[in-house]
Amino acid sequence: MTGYIHSIESMGLVDGPGVRSVVFLQGCRLRCRYCHNPDTWQLPDDCGNRIPAEELVSRLIRFKPYYGEFGGVTFSGGEPLLQKDFLLEALKLLKKEGIHTCLDTAGVGNGSPKDYKDILSYTDLVLYDVKHYTPEGYNMVTKRKFSDAQPFLNVLQQSDTPIWVRHVVTPGLTDGEEHLGGLLEYVKKLKNVQKIELLPYHVLGVEKYHKLGIPYDLEGTPPMDSSQLATWQQRMDEIC
Repeated sequence: MTGYIHSIESMGLVDGPGVRSVVFLQGCRLRCRYCHNPDTWQLPDDCGNRIPAEELVSRLIRFKPYYGEFGGVTFSGGEPLLQKDFLLEALKLLKKEGIHTCLDTAGVGNGSPKDYKDILSYTDLVLYDVKHYTPEGYNMVTKRKFSDAQPFLNVLQQSDTPIWVRHVVTPGLTDGEEHLGGLLEYVKKLKNVQKIELLPYHVLGVEKYHKLGIPYDLEGTPPMDSSQLATWQQRMDEIC
């Protein structure tokens, strides 16, 4: 089984617990207005570095001594669920090696409920990216339908897989008392949530848009400092 990889970060520290290898898979159907990886959008058949699952895992095993007790491998993107068969194969091989696995996803893949159930059976943790919690807001942020993420979320909620919720807080888009209060109430209804991470909007990916000739929808929007979210982050922590 082969897949298409955008890149691999060998020593990630912010994509799950401990020291992790982060595998960025190619392809994403969302067009989030604040996305900092537009170079991962193209679907796998169009671009990406093709690699067999066995070869990928053999590379990742080299870093196993650095993972320690809590680290492991995180699959991100793009959207890893768009390469469901390759993802499943890689997860199975990693679990055979006793390596902790994590899936960083917005839940908009191309699989069936059975596909997602199989994937989650080899996944130790899901970083679930909540783009928005209303249909209107979801479409405003991603240019996709809120329902696109529901099939995966339904399966996730039927599983016992631990969840870390992530939400990008963007000035004028996903910030403010009303919005964050609504987010808190939405997350309260989800099961198995161990942690909520409010991620402040940044502009580190803007130059990629310029180089690729893609208009950046939030041009001129200032970055947000994490200190601005301290009070809300504390409130989120209290419900986990």
